[in-house]
Amino acid sequence: MEKAKHKITMAKAFKEFIWPRKYIVLIGLLLIIVSRLASLVLPGASKYLMDNVIVNKDLSMLKWLLIIVAAAIIVQSVTSYLLTKLLSVEAQLLISQLRASVQKKILSLPIIYFDNNKSGALVSRIMSDVEGVRNIVGTGLVQLFGGFLTSILSLVLMIRISPMMTLYVLGPVIIFGIVALKAFGYIRPIFRKRRIITAEVSGRLTETLNGVRVIKGFNAEEQENKAFEVGVERLFQNVKKSLTSTALMTSSSTFLLGIATTGIMGIGGWQIISGDLTIGEFLAFTLYLGFMIAPIAQMGNIGSQLTEAFAGLDRTEEIMNMKPEDDPEIRPILLGEIKGNIKFENVSFSYEKGKEVLHNINFEAPVGSVTALVGSSGSGKTTIAGLAATFLTTGSGLITIDGIDISKVNLSSYRKNLGVVLQDDFLFEGTIKENILFPRPDATEDQLLSAVKAAYVDEFTDRFDDGLDTLIGERGVKLSGGQRQRIAIARAILANPKIIVLDEATSNLDTESESLIQKSLNELMKGRTTFVIAHRLSTIRKATQILVIEKGKIAERGNHDDLIAKEGRYYDLYTYQSRI
Repeated sequence: MEKAKHKITMAKAFKEFIWPRKYIVLIGLLLIIVSRLASLVLPGASKYLMDNVIVNKDLSMLKWLLIIVAAAIIVQSVTSYLLTKLLSVEAQLLISQLRASVQKKILSLPIIYFDNNKSGALVSRIMSDVEGVRNIVGTGLVQLFGGFLTSILSLVLMIRISPMMTLYVLGPVIIFGIVALKAFGYIRPIFRKRRIITAEVSGRLTETLNGVRVIKGFNAEEQENKAFEVGVERLFQNVKKSLTSTALMTSSSTFLLGIATTGIMGIGGWQIISGDLTIGEFLAFTLYLGFMIAPIAQMGNIGSQLTEAFAGLDRTEEIMNMKPEDDPEIRPILLGEIKGNIKFENVSFSYEKGKEVLHNINFEAPVGSVTALVGSSGSGKTTIAGLAATFLTTGSGLITIDGIDISKVNLSSYRKNLGVVLQDDFLFEGTIKENILFPRPDATEDQLLSAVKAAYVDEFTDRFDDGLDTLIGERGVKLSGGQRQRIAIARAILANPKIIVLDEATSNLDTESESLIQKSLNELMKGRTTFVIAHRLSTIRKATQILVIEKGKIAERGNHDDLIAKEGRYYDLYTYQSRI
């Protein structure tokens, strides 16, 4: 259901898109006025051709008429070219700027927003929803004005020739105007719904292409094909609705022209026979009628385009009205140099209202400490790490960094001190070198090679023909899981953070690689505050403190030896894994 506050009005579109480009639009309006005035030369010349040149056999006047008509055609051609070049280019520039703005806005939104929206749907919102603005800043709006101007001028000239025929023509025109307005009101929600369906279909298609190995592995091509066909069918039904409305306007304009033409044939013929109208005047009136009705029909088409544009901009407005996660009014504190002391005080959190996943969590992670989070799946380990990384915001309670409330800290100033290595870390399409340099593109060659050696990336890149310049494919598909993980660790080492979050960073490695990486991680963690989400408990024996999380609460805490001695939940988990 549409929200009124997200609905773009013509006044708002004028303020945001047209007024900042007022000089370009003004030039466009002047060009369209010149073009439309030039277009009216031909009907006027036709009257003189029939009533003066042919009747009087005046070759001199014929020559001047031809020169005037040719000049008018040249003026039309030149102004049309300049109009398209000027406004279409400006419209495309605006589209590119809007895409950049929407993309920037989306990246500023909280992680939870991305968890609730498909990446393909977001791509559609960035790339497709803003395209309609070309019909506002581009030639669409100016053509709408030009069409209106042409219709008014033609109407005035028609009245001068024959008020009776003009009065007859106005009836069908008014009826068409009412039909068009009703149709535009009906079409806008349809176009808006189309944007939503297109985004959903695009999102599912992106998921399908990204998960092609899983699909083929489970022989699930048929069900994916059916899911896509359902989406495409929904899109077709939506398009069918809009086409029906558009067809109504088109057929109305055709009917209008037919009724008007039939009527003026009768009235015009009668006036010519009566001697109240010359043949030249009748011809001129007929041409002026075409010049009046054609823009009206064109305005119907442009109106549909503008309606679609506003529907897309409504969705863009929704995005732009969302509050960024790093709101300067809420997070005014800029961190300078930090030590890295993190403290949780009575922290609770819920993804859905009324369904807490963390309950009154209290602990301190001092500078240089290693805090290991262990427990069964769904216990809340990843949520605690997400809160420490500021990917999530507390529901209640307090998290501090060096005594400062983290909910009031500028996220950029905090995250430049943060390094994250996830269990299934994301690599970008490109080379190994580009992925390692991602957090610090300006790092020196020595810093790069130091990170490469520390994470033992050179252990496998030395075997590649292109070494660090090896292309890894989308999401690093050409590498093994262990190789991808080592690149992710090298990336974190190069970032040189004060706070590190490791989500079982050695989980994808074989025993030999794990041993090598554990050594590099030990070096990485020295003097840094580290959170380790551990599933393999053998990797956290040397942790400063181990927090056993069960059902969103800290069930046990202490170091490895203390917890083993207690013979509680940690003891059960550790001994169980040792037997496997």
